[in-house]
Amino acid sequence: MFRYDRTQKVCTIGTVKVGGQPGERAPLLIGNMFQKGDLILESRKEARFDRKAAEERIHEVERFSRETAVPCLIAMVANTEEEIETYIDFFTSVTDMPFAIDIWQQKTRLAAARYVAERSFQARVLYNSITPWDEDIEGQVSELRELGIKHVVVQVFDVEDKRPTGRVTSLKRLLPLVEKGNFESILIDTAVMNLPATAFSLVANHLIKKEFGLPVGFAPSNGTYMWRKTAGEQEKKQFPAIDAGVHAICALASDFLFYGPLTGTSRVFPAVAAATSMMATAAYAEDSPLPVGNHPLNLLFPDVVKQFSEEKGER
Repeated sequence: MFRYDRTQKVCTIGTVKVGGQPGERAPLLIGNMFQKGDLILESRKEARFDRKAAEERIHEVERFSRETAVPCLIAMVANTEEEIETYIDFFTSVTDMPFAIDIWQQKTRLAAARYVAERSFQARVLYNSITPWDEDIEGQVSELRELGIKHVVVQVFDVEDKRPTGRVTSLKRLLPLVEKGNFESILIDTAVMNLPATAFSLVANHLIKKEFGLPVGFAPSNGTYMWRKTAGEQEKKQFPAIDAGVHAICALASDFLFYGPLTGTSRVFPAVAAATSMMATAAYAEDSPLPVGNHPLNLLFPDVVKQFSEEKGER
């Protein structure tokens, strides 16, 4: 139940690893900066923002990652080429953390990839994403290959079959095209449409890992923040608990999670660390090895790990 027969692909993006067997490592958490409504933004048109506040947020993510043993990177949202260049220059001046570009329009996304190549950041950046709605997937993949982009997200979704099976069908259509890029990492985003349907993405994750062995994940925040937008004033008070709880559940069957605005960092990292520790323990109960190295179970519960190891030695 907690181990796949198929070998699971483990990808390395900059300094972080993503993928593997359930419980083997914590999901990679990816937060957003500069999205619509981000309070640090002063003028999107001029790519002007509160640099001190932005730097503090980046360092907060790094701190929570250290304190929970949950890996991280940050995605920068932009609408124009000039905007993303400003954000990349700023981000790389304050941290060595890997980063992602999060751009909806294919034309702008490719322009950002060209700038990444110009700055020689190909090994450090996650290209987000190649989607079923892109106008020229083959041309996009070809240019990414020429630019030396190494890590990409592929979003899967089928408008005719919105259930988990549709995500698998979409992947089967897209993967032969994407594999022509010879990317080192192909991460599969199983597209969240709303909070309850997040369950469809979880099931799709399981099906894809079982059949393909690729790292899988999605954005639970798409569902939770959509719920908050429509909730009443009293219900909105419940949002932090709902957001943390949904991310903890999703961590049980995901290799990476887009968790939305960095304002959620302080609740999502601990929740995911606790869930990952439970998943590693569940896998251990079915004779998977205990996790090694920098893992939430080892960092946060060393006495429990010691107890498990001693009990195993007595068998």
